[in-house]
Amino acid sequence: MSKGPLITLAHGNGGRFMRELIEQVFARHFAMDAHAAGLDAAPILLDPAMVQVVSTDGFIVDPIQFPGGDIGTLAVHGTCNDLAVSGATPRYLTVGAMIEEGLPLATLEAIVASMADAARENDVRVVAGDTKVVPRGHGGGLYLTTAGIGERSPDCALDMRAIQPGDVVLVSGPVGDHAITVLLEREEFDLSGNLASDCASLLPFCRPLATMQGVRFLRDATRGGLATVAHEMAQATGLRVMLEEAAIPVRDEVAGVCEILGYDPWYLACEGRVVAVVAADIAERVLALWHGLPGGEEAARIGSIASDSPAVILRTALGGERILEELEEDPLPRIC
Repeated sequence: MSKGPLITLAHGNGGRFMRELIEQVFARHFAMDAHAAGLDAAPILLDPAMVQVVSTDGFIVDPIQFPGGDIGTLAVHGTCNDLAVSGATPRYLTVGAMIEEGLPLATLEAIVASMADAARENDVRVVAGDTKVVPRGHGGGLYLTTAGIGERSPDCALDMRAIQPGDVVLVSGPVGDHAITVLLEREEFDLSGNLASDCASLLPFCRPLATMQGVRFLRDATRGGLATVAHEMAQATGLRVMLEEAAIPVRDEVAGVCEILGYDPWYLACEGRVVAVVAADIAERVLALWHGLPGGEEAARIGSIASDSPAVILRTALGGERILEELEEDPLPRIC
């Protein structure tokens, strides 16, 4: 039984309890003054010489707290990462919180505090938000929706359609960590481990590449994982994506769980990995840059682009080839 006060429906009725929740939890951690917290719209300043970029996302992960992060860090990093792989620097965020009646107030505060930490890490300001409380049994604890506004240089030319035959596919670190961490935390399969989610900011990996000549495309490999990013590229370009199984970094813990449960690590969600397609002559330069970053030590060259009919092909460790079909069913729902 959780100790301390719980969220009640009164926290969403627009009265005193809601005002106190906003002021004492959200506004305090996001460093808003009382006046700004009460505004229906927030003024923002943008550079007219830059290109403005907008992203929005919803988060329904179960459980809402897990090793390496929680739904709050997931929401902030997830939206900022969507901006980062578009070549933008995040500037502002808005947050919508759907809170279930009965959620411990201490849990909510811990999650909002972690959101504030993630916002500081990305140097982004949370400027507006909304809270709603839904009856017990109707909300999964906490759902979050975030919208982000960023700015990128007019010189940024990142575009999936710029991918060419002979280009190289890179990944910034091991795949599948987030999905398997959340799965283990659910304790549905009587499995345990010491794995942690890779939930993290991708800005350090993306910012140096945004205007680098020869960098074609960046994407964070979230829902659907590496294989889904590869399928998006194949469909958009009409080219073949060749992936090398032996080169793709996968932690032993992830590989072990996948072997036991029959999952394929190429389809599992990451929350702190970027897939890049670059010209072959700059691949080693990009890898060297990534290897020097915290969390990038295992960045690897994992494939190439071929001028053939669109498909995603995995060259297996045994020397054969396997077609990676497009994902249809979600093997791990409510993972992000």
